[in-house]
Amino acid sequence: MLSFRGCYTAIVTPFTSDGSSVDFDRLDEQIRFQAHGGVTGIVPCGTTGESPTLSEIEHCEVVERAISVGKPLGLHVIAGAGSNNTAHAVHLHRFAASSGADGALQVNPYYNKPSQEGLYRHFMTIADSADLAIVLYNIPGRTGVALAPSTVQRLAAHPNIRAIKEATGSLDSASDILSRCDILLLSGDDSMTLPLASVGGVGVVSVVSNILPGEVQALCNAFLNDHWLKARALHRELFSLCRGLLSLDTNPIPIKCAMEQLGRDSGSLRLPMCRGADTMAATVRDLLAKAGLRATASV
Repeated sequence: MLSFRGCYTAIVTPFTSDGSSVDFDRLDEQIRFQAHGGVTGIVPCGTTGESPTLSEIEHCEVVERAISVGKPLGLHVIAGAGSNNTAHAVHLHRFAASSGADGALQVNPYYNKPSQEGLYRHFMTIADSADLAIVLYNIPGRTGVALAPSTVQRLAAHPNIRAIKEATGSLDSASDILSRCDILLLSGDDSMTLPLASVGGVGVVSVVSNILPGEVQALCNAFLNDHWLKARALHRELFSLCRGLLSLDTNPIPIKCAMEQLGRDSGSLRLPMCRGADTMAATVRDLLAKAGLRATASV
């Protein structure tokens, strides 16, 4: 079983310019860029990958492409496989397992707001359905419900539930979880990667590494090797970009804007996601310039 440590890039799903279909040639290019940057792995079909607006056929094709291109390049592949329908999550989880993924990202059921017992039964049903490592995804701002540390403790007793992506923004939540069990904790917010590492986090599922894979992996390498002064310096270098690309508009709008400006994506999104305002694009351009990245497209 893999030990999920380091930077895992939550890759965007590149669309053709009209947004009608997935641009698989560009997806291949982006996966190779991640491998060249030295990240530990990639996460296709997560929130950043606009999974809610992918058809099931597209979802499966993106996961299969990520595995076929990424794994020969040495990347771990954690496939997004969550749903607020437990039976559908089981279906996607089994598909990820049969396709050769290294793990599956399983988000809290969204909108229906189950109880803690409901959350426990949901994730245990998925964990029992296939012999595949699970990374829980705790993001109450998106789903409307949070996994309580006591529930995480119960779930961590299952051998397939190996890690948790914490996107609560709470050091207290992370500390409580890690005081209860040995689950591997990954940051779900780029600006919180180092703060969470200070209480025991071992990596990040990163948005910013779509454009700076080497730098985010270097941050993880620094704290994983107890080089805290270097980690702090890298955190400060990345902080403005991390905060801006995750606060100017709903993810993945700003990161797709940044990638378009850098000539690495069409920038296309699918409704109900849409392009941000011109003022956002100008701010993104400024953030990229301050990070030493030169925009090549006039977006």
